[in-house]
Amino acid sequence: MSQASFREGIRLLARPDVAKLFTAYLITYSGSAMAPIAIAFGVLELTGSARDSAIVIAAPTIGSIVVMLFSGALADRTSRQHVMVLAEILAACSQCVIAALFLTGNATVPVLALLMLVNGTAMALNAPAQSGFVPQIVDPGELQAANSLLGTARNGATMLGAAIAGVLVALFGAGIAIAIDAATFLLSATLIASLRPRAQEPSPPASLVTDLVLGWKEFTRHEWLWTIVLQFSFLVAVMEAVFGLLGPATAKLHMNGAVDWGFIAAASGAGTIVGGIAAMRLNVSRPMLFASNCVWFFALVPLALILPLPVAWVAGAAFFGGIAGQFFAVLWYTTLQTEVPQHLLSRVSAYDHFGSIALAPLGVVAGGFLFESIGGSVTLGLAAGVVLLSTFVILLVPGVRNLRARSPQPVSELG
Repeated sequence: MSQASFREGIRLLARPDVAKLFTAYLITYSGSAMAPIAIAFGVLELTGSARDSAIVIAAPTIGSIVVMLFSGALADRTSRQHVMVLAEILAACSQCVIAALFLTGNATVPVLALLMLVNGTAMALNAPAQSGFVPQIVDPGELQAANSLLGTARNGATMLGAAIAGVLVALFGAGIAIAIDAATFLLSATLIASLRPRAQEPSPPASLVTDLVLGWKEFTRHEWLWTIVLQFSFLVAVMEAVFGLLGPATAKLHMNGAVDWGFIAAASGAGTIVGGIAAMRLNVSRPMLFASNCVWFFALVPLALILPLPVAWVAGAAFFGGIAGQFFAVLWYTTLQTEVPQHLLSRVSAYDHFGSIALAPLGVVAGGFLFESIGGSVTLGLAAGVVLLSTFVILLVPGVRNLRARSPQPVSELG
């Protein structure tokens, strides 16, 4: 993995395609950050039930799980760019309908859950295509800088969107925030459609089943890859429950509701911006060992919410968790893009995303039931325990400890 500097990352923005993709990330993730907060508080206002909110929040992940593996094969065998545009348009349509339902007072939990399933399908189409698309935009030696830069855009937008969402929900309700989210998806689709990437390395002709089998063989060939994905099956379930439900519910009961939770979520986004900039300078010989040690910090937010601590302290925990999370993400995506052959990258990324989110709906729903049955403090303590225990176990895996960084594989010439 080549050493990247902040200056190198900024130089990438001089390229039109990188600048457009960076802007698309800023736009779409700003809107996307509004949606979870708006949905969580919208359903809480609608029914007053954390369980109902959990069902709606879990729905998009269920939709993602259903189509994720097929979307990776689709992206590898067709056009990652076209799949990303399709995903943005589909998400825009579902969010438009959700916004209309809230604004007209016709929202119900079953209909919202169904529309969020559609939104989850769009997420599943986008994620594997996006992971494989970055090497078509930049050179192999620029991947770490590009991943840091795009991660900074994504997480800076998340910070801004979360802060705006808290204010919009408090002043105008969930419908306005979700309507803005729908517009951001359309703008992002326009920008992505205008890109001129390198020609995508074609996959050998094969059936869909063969494509999935080849992706699975590559995925399981790397011990560091499948074991960390297994760990993240539990981690994502826990963190989705914390940030999607337990945090907002705690803020509603013990803090100033959506405004305070928007501030905390924004602090997490600010941490990822700092982490993204700092990650451009990371030059570690054992990237997955370093990345896995960053995961300890994921326990800070649930631990801070147990009492809960004052809002400023919770926001501080979210900030440092954000830095650690972005360090992990940059090292993860760069290692994935350099260790996995380009023509298999979206399929392997699909198994990565599928495994990581497989337990997320269960985590959110379980979080809602536990919150109402045994209390928020005990539930948050259990969440922190899952983070700490899984991190301890993953550091015992030889493939995680011993994987050494290497130069990226070459990509096809410009088409």
